[in-house]
Amino acid sequence: MIALSEVQVALGLLSGSLVGFSLGLVGGGGSILAVPLMVYVVGVANPHIAIGTSAIAVAANAAVNLANHARSGHVKWPCAAVFAGAGVAGAFGGSTLGKMLDGQKLLLAFALLMLVVGGLMLRKRTDHGDIAVTLNRNNFPTLTLLGLSTGTLSGFFGIGGGFLIVPALMLATGMPILNAIGSSLVAVTAFGLTTATSYAFSGFVDWPLALLFVTGGVVGGLLGARLAKSLSSKRTALNNVFAGLIFAVSSYMIIRSLMLL
Repeated sequence: MIALSEVQVALGLLSGSLVGFSLGLVGGGGSILAVPLMVYVVGVANPHIAIGTSAIAVAANAAVNLANHARSGHVKWPCAAVFAGAGVAGAFGGSTLGKMLDGQKLLLAFALLMLVVGGLMLRKRTDHGDIAVTLNRNNFPTLTLLGLSTGTLSGFFGIGGGFLIVPALMLATGMPILNAIGSSLVAVTAFGLTTATSYAFSGFVDWPLALLFVTGGVVGGLLGARLAKSLSSKRTALNNVFAGLIFAVSSYMIIRSLMLL
């Protein structure tokens, strides 16, 4: 772990605020910006440290949002627990594989994943579903399989994976999107903690930087959520703009990674 300069401290707080702000504003996908911000803005030279550190910020942001959704009764706890439980095993395996891959190749794969995220954010979501859905023997196998799969991806890339978890929960159980978003945060928190723990044991977490990101993320999240209320009628436009930002960042990462391979 390298001591952070005053400039890096400021950039860490600012970057964390941007991640939190985007999460509060558009409600998902923001955490995928954490790694490129750490690498290209804060100046974290080791991609593995960027991924391990961002996993802590992802888990912290998800836990805060989970508390809000839980108070509102949006979390389907039995379904969420099965999904997250299976995903934790996947996240551990995925994070172990991620640490074995060359840093620049991992960044290139991460950039390609960002293109997928951007595309998914452009899709229109429907809120139709069964509000009374419960865990049963019919949806248990699907929840377990999809939880394991998304957990593996989450651990491998050090991301929250909400953009995959939300549709996976809807597919497995038929729950409405609002319940899927609330329930997904159980898994995002669990996956983030699992990935962060795995990377921390290998020395791939910069704890001061993680604290800066979490602090900035809390402030940015509050501002983003407040602005989202006044711009609720323009949510689709905001989503499209943010998807465009993800495309731009991923294109830059692909070019940089290819130049360094």
